[in-house]
Amino acid sequence: MKPVITFLSGLILTAVCAQAAPSQTDFERDCAKLAKTKSPDAERLHALFKLDWENTMHENPEWATEVGYAGQNDRWSDVSLETIERHKRELQAPLAVIKSIKRDKLSAADQLNFDLFKRNLDEAIEGTRFKGELMSVNQMGGVQQDIARVLEFAPHTTLKDYRDIVKRLQTADAVIDGNIPLLRKGLEAGLTPPKITLRDVPQQVKNQMVAELDKSPMLLAFREFPESIPAAEQEKLRAEAVAAVKQKIIPAYGRLHDFLVNEYIPKCRESVGLNALPDGKDWYAFNSRVTTTTTMTPEQIHALGLSEVKRIRAEMDKVIAETGFKGSFAEFQNFLRTDPQFHYTNADDLLRGYRDICKRVDPELAHLFGKLPRLTYGVIPVPSYAEKSQTTAYYQPGAPEIGRPGYFYANTYAVETRLKWEMEALTLHESVPGHHLQIALAKELENVPEFRKNRDYTAFVEGWGLYSESLGYELGMYKDPYQKFGQLVYEMWRAIRLVVDTGMHTGQMTRQEAIDFFLANTTKSEHDVTVEVDRYIVWPGQALAYKIGQLKLRELRNYATKELGDKFDVRQFHDQVLGQGALPLDVLEKRIKAWVAEKKAGK
Repeated sequence: MKPVITFLSGLILTAVCAQAAPSQTDFERDCAKLAKTKSPDAERLHALFKLDWENTMHENPEWATEVGYAGQNDRWSDVSLETIERHKRELQAPLAVIKSIKRDKLSAADQLNFDLFKRNLDEAIEGTRFKGELMSVNQMGGVQQDIARVLEFAPHTTLKDYRDIVKRLQTADAVIDGNIPLLRKGLEAGLTPPKITLRDVPQQVKNQMVAELDKSPMLLAFREFPESIPAAEQEKLRAEAVAAVKQKIIPAYGRLHDFLVNEYIPKCRESVGLNALPDGKDWYAFNSRVTTTTTMTPEQIHALGLSEVKRIRAEMDKVIAETGFKGSFAEFQNFLRTDPQFHYTNADDLLRGYRDICKRVDPELAHLFGKLPRLTYGVIPVPSYAEKSQTTAYYQPGAPEIGRPGYFYANTYAVETRLKWEMEALTLHESVPGHHLQIALAKELENVPEFRKNRDYTAFVEGWGLYSESLGYELGMYKDPYQKFGQLVYEMWRAIRLVVDTGMHTGQMTRQEAIDFFLANTTKSEHDVTVEVDRYIVWPGQALAYKIGQLKLRELRNYATKELGDKFDVRQFHDQVLGQGALPLDVLEKRIKAWVAEKKAGK
């Protein structure tokens, strides 16, 4: 799944932000008043949740658009250095409210809300020590991709929607220009992404520098209007949008392109590990802890990865024997990468292949889940402006409030490198029963604060995605031994991440050693491997969450199965796992063990 859109990609976002000023902001004053009121603790807690969420939506209008929060669709975030510092300062305001609330006076449900909110806040405050906002652009994301992405999923059904989009187009130059001071300050502080990972970024910027309706990724909504909008208004809006791209956005992207090519990229670092940056060792340890929601050290994670690689490799050898292939593991890898039977020759057929898998999975879900989401989903290609440096696929959450479906984005770039035998596992991860099912259910939760519906704990979300791949056997998938091998390739891929992510960011492995280790132990194409390794470099620690989350989910299922015996129902187990939205792994474990205890007691 692609991370929440923010033009400050390195800054940990919590439901806390407001406008730069030397004195207290309205948000700080409102929090201070709330901390001193004598209302019941539960009442003040929910007042804080509401105040905090509304402030977050106002200060992060791109995220507001993503989650379907109305009223912010004509604005962009303020990315100035002054505002970033204010955001960090304001984290103390809701903390004061939380400290004034007596947890033991709350219901069990509100104790969970309290604990999760405080945990998020404490981590955000701890994370202000690290200056990730000064590395706001990399090949995986940044202002060169995110403006088009926001406009792509912004509402475009009413005249107001279109006027909002036009206003965003007319003001986007400020956001583009605003990233340059951040990057320049990063250069001064020695905080940059590795030079090697930025090789495609100037072209990503150029991909946005077109104003033709049929070519600009920012003008998709203006190619075809709803019939409810009069023809004269359509022409006016279209002309305003094109003018904004030509007169404001293209010149701003030109300035960014020149800055990147002439000043920024030449001075970026040659090293790849986070350990090479100031405070980098502690930064990586922090990232690892936050993304996995465990206390495991990078060294422990590295050892776990090596163990899992060895275990999965043994499973792979069994499947190779099942296919009847005669030859070495390396020869089998080459066969799977190169044989024409495993490749599509055009993008439309590839997309149809993914959609066919989705149609086969959908009716089988009732066998494993008691509750399914109402929100629909679709399969579409990764946008052309980003496809070269993007991963094989990702999921973009929908928004039930405005009727926007979720989307499974499949990468059709270099279609001849896309492999048929990996498609079932990938589809299960990104759509159902993976990200779409889990995230849509979370967004449809009732009687929980908004931050609970929209907060992602990476180990839970991505752990569920990887766990979902293994559910293919119970859903009637993987009947072909090559698809079965594909499932193992994807599990191996996530085990390898534990090794190469920790290896590179603690200085034990070079980028090339990471690529070589990857290629030696899995059958993914060299292009995919290179893109993946470069992703781990610029998202330090994020890739650790998948395998660690999956192993915990499998451990909890085995525990429940053993403890409950004949009373175990996989549908009930999955409903318990997903029933409270994303949770830290330690909190999830307590929840499942409490459920098991209740079932054993006959409750």
